[in-house]
Amino acid sequence: MTKTTALLLLLMFLTSIIAGCWNRRELNDLAIVAALGIDRVDDQFLVTVQVVDTSEVATGKGTSSGRSPITTFHAKGDTVFGAIRKMTTVTPRKLYFAHLRIMVIGEQLARQGIAKTLDLMSRDQEGRTDFYIVVAKGTTAHNIVNVLTPIEKIPATKMFTSLEVSEKAWAPTVSVQLDELITNIVNPGIQAALTGIVIQGDEAEGKKKTNLESPDTKAQLQYKGIAIFREDKLVGWLNEPESKGFSNITDRLNSTVIEASCPEGGRLGIEIIRAKASIKGKVRNGEPEAEVTMYMDANVADVECKLELTKTKTIAELEKRTAQMVIGHSEQALQKAKKLRSDIFGFGVAMHRANPGYWKTAKDDWDHIFAELPVRYKVHVKIRQIGTVGESFLNDLKE
Repeated sequence: MTKTTALLLLLMFLTSIIAGCWNRRELNDLAIVAALGIDRVDDQFLVTVQVVDTSEVATGKGTSSGRSPITTFHAKGDTVFGAIRKMTTVTPRKLYFAHLRIMVIGEQLARQGIAKTLDLMSRDQEGRTDFYIVVAKGTTAHNIVNVLTPIEKIPATKMFTSLEVSEKAWAPTVSVQLDELITNIVNPGIQAALTGIVIQGDEAEGKKKTNLESPDTKAQLQYKGIAIFREDKLVGWLNEPESKGFSNITDRLNSTVIEASCPEGGRLGIEIIRAKASIKGKVRNGEPEAEVTMYMDANVADVECKLELTKTKTIAELEKRTAQMVIGHSEQALQKAKKLRSDIFGFGVAMHRANPGYWKTAKDDWDHIFAELPVRYKVHVKIRQIGTVGESFLNDLKE
Protein backbone atom coordinates (compact mmCIF):
# COMPACT_ATOMS: atom_id res chain seq x y z
CA MET A 1 0.00 0.00 0.00
CA THR A 2 1.41 3.33 -1.01
CA LYS A 3 1.65 6.31 1.33
CA THR A 4 -0.91 8.20 -0.78
CA THR A 5 -3.47 5.38 -0.54
CA ALA A 6 -2.95 5.08 3.20
CA LEU A 7 -3.42 8.85 3.65
CA LEU A 8 -6.68 8.79 1.64
CA LEU A 9 -8.05 5.92 3.70
CA LEU A 10 -7.17 7.75 6.89
CA LEU A 11 -8.92 10.91 5.71
CA MET A 12 -12.03 8.92 4.76
CA PHE A 13 -12.09 7.31 8.19
CA LEU A 14 -11.73 10.62 10.01
CA THR A 15 -14.45 12.19 7.87
CA SER A 16 -16.86 9.39 8.74
CA ILE A 17 -16.42 9.81 12.49
CA ILE A 18 -16.57 13.62 12.65
CA ALA A 19 -19.38 14.19 10.17
CA GLY A 20 -22.68 15.59 11.40
CA CYS A 21 -23.68 17.99 14.16
CA TRP A 22 -22.35 16.43 17.34
CA ASN A 23 -24.18 18.96 19.53
CA ARG A 24 -27.39 19.10 17.48
CA ARG A 25 -30.58 19.81 19.41
CA GLU A 26 -34.16 19.49 18.29
CA LEU A 27 -36.38 22.57 18.60
CA ASN A 28 -39.00 20.47 20.37
CA ASP A 29 -36.50 19.81 23.15
CA LEU A 30 -35.71 23.49 23.83
CA ALA A 31 -37.42 26.44 25.50
CA ILE A 32 -36.39 29.60 23.63
CA VAL A 33 -35.59 32.36 26.15
CA ALA A 34 -36.28 35.85 24.76
CA ALA A 35 -35.89 37.93 27.93
CA LEU A 36 -33.96 37.44 31.16
CA GLY A 37 -34.58 39.32 34.39
CA ILE A 38 -32.27 39.20 37.40
CA ASP A 39 -33.05 40.61 40.86
CA ARG A 40 -31.43 40.40 44.28
CA VAL A 41 -33.80 39.11 46.97
CA ASP A 42 -32.82 37.95 50.47
CA ASP A 43 -29.13 37.57 49.56
CA GLN A 44 -30.07 35.36 46.62
CA PHE A 45 -30.54 35.89 42.91
CA LEU A 46 -34.11 35.82 41.64
CA VAL A 47 -33.92 34.88 37.98
CA THR A 48 -36.95 35.24 35.69
CA VAL A 49 -37.04 34.05 32.09
CA GLN A 50 -39.52 34.88 29.35
CA VAL A 51 -39.97 31.84 27.13
CA VAL A 52 -41.59 32.02 23.70
CA ASP A 53 -44.55 29.76 23.00
CA THR A 54 -43.45 28.94 19.45
CA SER A 55 -46.68 27.16 18.56
CA GLU A 56 -48.75 30.21 19.56
CA VAL A 57 -46.50 32.73 17.78
CA ALA A 58 -46.46 30.66 14.59
CA THR A 59 -50.24 30.14 14.60
CA GLY A 60 -51.91 31.40 11.44
CA LYS A 61 -54.44 34.22 11.31
CA GLY A 62 -57.76 33.35 12.88
CA THR A 63 -56.52 30.11 14.42
CA SER A 64 -55.05 31.37 17.69
CA SER A 65 -55.54 29.07 20.65
CA GLY A 66 -56.00 32.03 22.98
CA ARG A 67 -52.93 31.23 25.03
CA SER A 68 -50.36 33.85 25.96
CA PRO A 69 -47.53 34.05 23.39
CA ILE A 70 -45.00 33.81 26.20
CA THR A 71 -44.61 31.97 29.49
CA THR A 72 -42.41 33.09 32.38
CA PHE A 73 -40.56 30.95 34.89
CA HIS A 74 -38.56 32.05 37.90
CA ALA A 75 -36.37 30.58 40.61
CA LYS A 76 -34.00 31.69 43.37
CA GLY A 77 -30.41 30.58 43.82
CA ASP A 78 -27.11 31.54 45.39
CA THR A 79 -25.77 31.95 41.84
CA VAL A 80 -27.47 32.95 38.61
CA PHE A 81 -26.53 29.64 37.01
CA GLY A 82 -27.90 27.71 39.98
CA ALA A 83 -31.24 29.53 39.73
CA ILE A 84 -31.45 28.82 36.00
CA ARG A 85 -30.80 25.11 36.51
CA LYS A 86 -33.34 25.01 39.35
CA MET A 87 -36.01 26.05 36.83
CA THR A 88 -35.71 22.63 35.19
CA THR A 89 -38.02 21.41 37.96
CA VAL A 90 -40.87 23.41 36.43
CA THR A 91 -39.95 23.93 32.76
CA PRO A 92 -40.92 21.13 30.36
CA ARG A 93 -37.85 21.82 28.22
CA LYS A 94 -34.24 22.91 28.70
CA LEU A 95 -33.79 26.68 28.62
CA TYR A 96 -31.96 27.91 25.53
CA PHE A 97 -30.40 31.41 25.62
CA ALA A 98 -28.91 31.72 22.13
CA HIS A 99 -31.84 33.92 21.00
CA LEU A 100 -31.89 36.22 24.05
CA ARG A 101 -33.05 39.73 23.07
CA ILE A 102 -33.08 41.69 26.32
CA MET A 103 -31.64 41.37 29.81
CA VAL A 104 -33.27 43.35 32.62
CA ILE A 105 -31.39 44.05 35.85
CA GLY A 106 -33.37 44.96 38.95
CA GLU A 107 -32.56 48.36 40.49
CA GLN A 108 -31.68 46.88 43.88
CA LEU A 109 -29.23 44.45 42.29
CA ALA A 110 -27.77 47.26 40.17
CA ARG A 111 -27.07 49.32 43.29
CA GLN A 112 -25.34 46.36 44.96
CA GLY A 113 -23.20 45.58 41.89
CA ILE A 114 -23.70 43.71 38.61
CA ALA A 115 -20.23 42.30 37.89
CA LYS A 116 -20.97 38.84 39.27
CA THR A 117 -24.24 38.76 37.34
CA LEU A 118 -22.48 39.47 34.06
CA ASP A 119 -19.85 36.76 34.47
CA LEU A 120 -22.18 33.91 33.50
CA MET A 121 -23.45 35.74 30.42
CA SER A 122 -19.93 36.40 29.18
CA ARG A 123 -18.77 32.86 29.96
CA ASP A 124 -21.68 30.83 28.56
CA GLN A 125 -20.56 29.18 25.33
CA GLU A 126 -24.12 28.73 24.06
CA GLY A 127 -25.13 32.36 24.43
CA ARG A 128 -24.54 35.36 22.18
CA THR A 129 -23.64 38.87 23.31
CA ASP A 130 -25.81 40.90 20.93
CA PHE A 131 -28.71 41.36 23.37
CA TYR A 132 -29.41 44.68 25.07
CA ILE A 133 -29.14 45.31 28.81
CA VAL A 134 -31.42 47.70 30.72
CA VAL A 135 -32.21 48.52 34.37
CA ALA A 136 -35.66 48.19 35.93
CA LYS A 137 -36.34 51.63 37.44
CA GLY A 138 -38.52 51.78 40.54
CA THR A 139 -39.56 48.14 40.15
CA THR A 140 -38.08 44.67 39.76
CA ALA A 141 -36.82 42.88 36.70
CA HIS A 142 -39.32 40.13 37.56
CA ASN A 143 -42.23 42.57 37.12
CA ILE A 144 -40.85 43.97 33.87
CA VAL A 145 -40.41 40.55 32.26
CA ASN A 146 -43.98 39.56 33.15
CA VAL A 147 -45.73 42.46 31.37
CA LEU A 148 -47.59 41.58 28.16
CA THR A 149 -47.31 44.13 25.36
CA PRO A 150 -49.54 45.04 22.38
CA ILE A 151 -48.55 45.02 18.68
CA GLU A 152 -45.50 42.82 19.27
CA LYS A 153 -46.58 39.37 20.44
CA ILE A 154 -43.30 38.76 22.23
CA PRO A 155 -42.61 41.46 24.88
CA ALA A 156 -38.85 40.91 24.60
CA THR A 157 -39.02 41.84 20.91
CA LYS A 158 -41.00 44.96 21.83
CA MET A 159 -38.34 45.98 24.36
CA PHE A 160 -35.52 45.30 21.90
CA THR A 161 -37.00 47.23 18.96
CA SER A 162 -38.36 50.08 21.11
CA LEU A 163 -34.89 50.69 22.49
CA GLU A 164 -33.37 50.80 19.00
CA VAL A 165 -36.08 53.10 17.63
CA SER A 166 -35.97 55.42 20.64
CA GLU A 167 -32.18 55.78 20.47
CA LYS A 168 -32.29 56.64 16.77
CA ALA A 169 -35.29 58.98 16.80
CA TRP A 170 -35.51 60.54 20.27
CA ALA A 171 -32.06 60.26 21.95
CA PRO A 172 -32.61 59.98 25.76
CA THR A 173 -31.93 56.22 25.59
CA VAL A 174 -28.85 54.13 24.85
CA SER A 175 -28.69 50.58 23.52
CA VAL A 176 -25.82 48.81 25.27
CA GLN A 177 -24.73 45.23 24.67
CA LEU A 178 -22.75 42.93 26.94
CA ASP A 179 -19.27 43.50 25.51
CA GLU A 180 -19.57 47.30 25.69
CA LEU A 181 -20.92 47.16 29.25
CA ILE A 182 -18.09 44.98 30.51
CA THR A 183 -15.51 47.18 28.76
CA ASN A 184 -16.93 50.32 30.39
CA ILE A 185 -16.96 48.65 33.82
CA VAL A 186 -13.30 47.58 33.73
CA ASN A 187 -11.85 50.56 31.80
CA PRO A 188 -10.62 53.28 34.23
CA GLY A 189 -11.24 56.02 31.63
CA ILE A 190 -15.00 55.58 31.34
CA GLN A 191 -17.94 54.41 33.43
CA ALA A 192 -21.01 52.44 32.38
CA ALA A 193 -24.47 53.83 31.60
CA LEU A 194 -27.66 51.86 30.89
CA THR A 195 -31.19 52.82 29.92
CA GLY A 196 -33.90 52.55 32.56
CA ILE A 197 -37.25 50.87 31.97
CA VAL A 198 -40.45 51.47 33.95
CA ILE A 199 -44.01 50.14 34.03
CA GLN A 200 -46.54 52.86 33.26
CA GLY A 201 -49.92 51.94 34.74
CA ASP A 202 -51.11 48.98 36.76
CA GLU A 203 -48.37 46.35 37.19
CA ALA A 204 -50.87 43.64 38.14
CA GLU A 205 -53.04 44.28 35.07
CA GLY A 206 -49.98 44.25 32.82
CA LYS A 207 -49.46 40.55 33.54
CA LYS A 208 -52.96 39.61 32.33
CA LYS A 209 -53.93 38.81 28.75
CA THR A 210 -56.71 41.41 29.08
CA ASN A 211 -53.93 44.00 28.85
CA LEU A 212 -53.90 43.28 25.11
CA GLU A 213 -57.63 43.47 24.57
CA SER A 214 -58.10 47.23 24.90
CA PRO A 215 -56.79 50.09 22.69
CA ASP A 216 -55.72 51.92 25.85
CA THR A 217 -53.67 49.27 27.64
CA LYS A 218 -53.68 49.39 31.43
CA ALA A 219 -49.93 48.85 31.67
CA GLN A 220 -47.10 49.65 29.28
CA LEU A 221 -43.34 49.30 29.32
CA GLN A 222 -41.55 52.61 28.78
CA TYR A 223 -37.88 53.54 28.65
CA LYS A 224 -37.14 56.37 31.03
CA GLY A 225 -33.84 57.86 32.17
CA ILE A 226 -30.26 56.64 32.01
CA ALA A 227 -28.64 54.80 34.92
CA ILE A 228 -25.20 56.06 35.96
CA PHE A 229 -22.71 53.52 37.26
CA ARG A 230 -19.46 53.86 39.15
CA GLU A 231 -17.50 50.67 38.51
CA ASP A 232 -20.30 48.07 38.58
CA LYS A 233 -22.71 49.85 40.95
CA LEU A 234 -25.66 52.09 40.10
CA VAL A 235 -25.16 55.49 41.76
CA GLY A 236 -27.83 57.69 40.17
CA TRP A 237 -30.12 58.53 37.27
CA LEU A 238 -30.17 61.08 34.46
CA ASN A 239 -33.54 62.68 33.70
CA GLU A 240 -34.75 63.23 30.12
CA PRO A 241 -32.89 66.49 29.30
CA GLU A 242 -29.73 65.14 30.97
CA SER A 243 -30.08 61.89 29.02
CA LYS A 244 -30.23 63.90 25.79
CA GLY A 245 -27.09 65.69 26.87
CA PHE A 246 -25.36 62.36 27.43
CA SER A 247 -26.23 61.28 23.89
CA ASN A 248 -24.98 64.62 22.55
CA ILE A 249 -21.56 64.38 24.16
CA THR A 250 -20.95 60.68 23.50
CA ASP A 251 -21.74 60.85 19.76
CA ARG A 252 -24.78 58.60 20.15
CA LEU A 253 -27.22 61.15 18.73
CA ASN A 254 -28.78 60.20 15.40
CA SER A 255 -31.96 62.23 15.40
CA THR A 256 -34.07 64.05 17.97
CA VAL A 257 -36.29 67.08 18.48
CA ILE A 258 -35.08 70.25 20.18
CA GLU A 259 -37.93 72.32 21.60
CA ALA A 260 -36.88 75.97 21.84
CA SER A 261 -38.57 79.26 22.63
CA CYS A 262 -39.36 81.79 19.90
CA PRO A 263 -37.84 85.29 20.14
CA GLU A 264 -41.23 86.94 20.79
CA GLY A 265 -42.91 84.12 22.71
CA GLY A 266 -44.27 80.72 21.75
CA ARG A 267 -42.43 77.49 20.96
CA LEU A 268 -40.95 75.76 17.96
CA GLY A 269 -39.53 72.31 17.25
CA ILE A 270 -36.20 71.77 15.51
CA GLU A 271 -35.52 68.29 14.18
CA ILE A 272 -31.88 67.20 14.34
CA ILE A 273 -31.35 64.93 11.33
CA ARG A 274 -27.59 64.32 11.56
CA ALA A 275 -25.04 64.82 14.30
CA LYS A 276 -21.39 64.20 14.99
CA ALA A 277 -19.54 64.78 18.25
CA SER A 278 -15.99 64.35 19.46
CA ILE A 279 -14.11 64.80 22.74
CA LYS A 280 -10.55 66.09 22.91
CA GLY A 281 -8.44 66.08 26.03
CA LYS A 282 -5.52 68.39 26.82
CA VAL A 283 -3.10 69.02 29.65
CA ARG A 284 -2.24 72.69 30.14
CA ASN A 285 0.31 73.67 32.82
CA GLY A 286 -0.12 70.28 34.40
CA GLU A 287 -3.93 70.57 34.62
CA PRO A 288 -6.38 68.58 32.47
CA GLU A 289 -9.12 70.18 30.37
CA ALA A 290 -11.46 68.96 27.66
CA GLU A 291 -13.31 70.25 24.64
CA VAL A 292 -16.50 68.83 23.12
CA THR A 293 -17.17 69.66 19.46
CA MET A 294 -20.54 68.96 17.85
CA TYR A 295 -21.76 69.38 14.28
CA MET A 296 -25.52 69.13 13.67
CA ASP A 297 -27.77 69.38 10.62
CA ALA A 298 -31.38 70.29 11.38
CA ASN A 299 -34.77 71.08 9.88
CA VAL A 300 -37.55 73.33 11.11
CA ALA A 301 -40.29 70.85 12.08
CA ASP A 302 -42.94 72.66 14.08
CA VAL A 303 -43.62 76.40 14.41
CA GLU A 304 -46.09 77.54 17.07
CA CYS A 305 -45.31 81.23 16.92
CA LYS A 306 -44.96 84.07 14.41
CA LEU A 307 -41.63 83.86 12.59
CA GLU A 308 -40.35 85.12 9.25
CA LEU A 309 -38.58 81.92 8.24
CA THR A 310 -37.59 83.18 4.79
CA LYS A 311 -35.21 85.70 6.33
CA THR A 312 -31.56 84.72 6.83
CA LYS A 313 -31.47 86.55 10.13
CA THR A 314 -34.29 84.42 11.51
CA ILE A 315 -32.58 81.16 10.53
CA ALA A 316 -29.31 82.32 12.10
CA GLU A 317 -31.17 83.10 15.34
CA LEU A 318 -32.81 79.66 15.33
CA GLU A 319 -29.43 77.99 14.82
CA LYS A 320 -28.05 79.95 17.76
CA ARG A 321 -30.97 79.04 20.02
CA THR A 322 -30.74 75.37 19.05
CA ALA A 323 -27.01 75.31 19.86
CA GLN A 324 -27.74 76.90 23.24
CA MET A 325 -30.32 74.20 24.01
CA VAL A 326 -27.86 71.46 23.04
CA ILE A 327 -25.17 72.97 25.26
CA GLY A 328 -27.69 73.34 28.08
CA HIS A 329 -28.67 69.66 27.98
CA SER A 330 -25.03 68.61 27.73
CA GLU A 331 -23.99 70.75 30.67
CA GLN A 332 -26.84 69.40 32.80
CA ALA A 333 -25.69 65.84 32.10
CA LEU A 334 -22.07 66.74 32.82
CA GLN A 335 -22.88 68.40 36.13
CA LYS A 336 -24.97 65.41 37.28
CA ALA A 337 -22.15 63.00 36.37
CA LYS A 338 -19.57 65.21 38.11
CA LYS A 339 -21.69 65.30 41.25
CA LEU A 340 -21.78 61.49 41.24
CA ARG A 341 -18.06 61.31 40.29
CA SER A 342 -18.79 59.03 37.35
CA ASP A 343 -17.20 59.73 33.96
CA ILE A 344 -19.85 58.09 31.77
CA PHE A 345 -18.74 60.18 28.77
CA GLY A 346 -15.20 58.87 28.38
CA PHE A 347 -13.26 62.05 29.11
CA GLY A 348 -10.66 59.82 30.74
CA VAL A 349 -10.28 57.84 27.51
CA ALA A 350 -9.77 61.10 25.61
CA MET A 351 -7.19 62.22 28.16
CA HIS A 352 -5.35 58.92 27.87
CA ARG A 353 -5.32 59.29 24.09
CA ALA A 354 -4.05 62.88 24.25
CA ASN A 355 -1.41 62.50 26.97
CA PRO A 356 -0.54 58.93 28.04
CA GLY A 357 2.10 60.18 30.46
CA TYR A 358 -0.34 62.33 32.38
CA TRP A 359 -2.97 59.60 32.34
CA LYS A 360 -0.58 57.13 33.94
CA THR A 361 -0.37 59.35 37.02
CA ALA A 362 -4.04 60.42 37.05
CA LYS A 363 -6.06 57.30 36.26
CA ASP A 364 -6.20 55.97 39.83
CA ASP A 365 -7.77 59.23 41.03
CA TRP A 366 -9.70 60.09 37.89
CA ASP A 367 -13.16 60.06 39.51
CA HIS A 368 -12.15 62.99 41.73
CA ILE A 369 -10.21 64.79 38.98
CA PHE A 370 -13.18 64.44 36.62
CA ALA A 371 -15.42 66.20 39.16
CA GLU A 372 -13.34 69.38 38.67
CA LEU A 373 -12.57 68.98 34.94
CA PRO A 374 -13.11 72.18 32.87
CA VAL A 375 -15.07 71.39 29.69
CA ARG A 376 -15.66 73.76 26.74
CA TYR A 377 -18.31 73.28 24.05
CA LYS A 378 -18.20 74.14 20.36
CA VAL A 379 -21.60 73.47 18.81
CA HIS A 380 -22.24 74.14 15.12
CA VAL A 381 -25.88 73.89 14.00
CA LYS A 382 -26.92 74.26 10.38
CA ILE A 383 -30.62 74.43 9.47
CA ARG A 384 -31.01 72.81 6.06
CA GLN A 385 -34.76 72.97 5.40
CA ILE A 386 -37.84 74.76 6.72
CA GLY A 387 -40.42 72.31 5.37
CA THR A 388 -42.81 72.42 2.41
CA VAL A 389 -44.01 75.94 3.23
CA GLY A 390 -42.13 79.16 3.83
CA GLU A 391 -43.84 81.54 6.22
CA SER A 392 -46.19 79.95 8.72
CA PHE A 393 -49.92 80.65 8.29
CA LEU A 394 -49.82 81.77 11.93
CA ASN A 395 -48.37 85.04 10.65
CA ASP A 396 -51.66 85.70 8.82
CA LEU A 397 -54.01 84.99 11.71
CA LYS A 398 -56.23 87.88 12.68
CA GLU A 399 -55.37 89.57 15.94
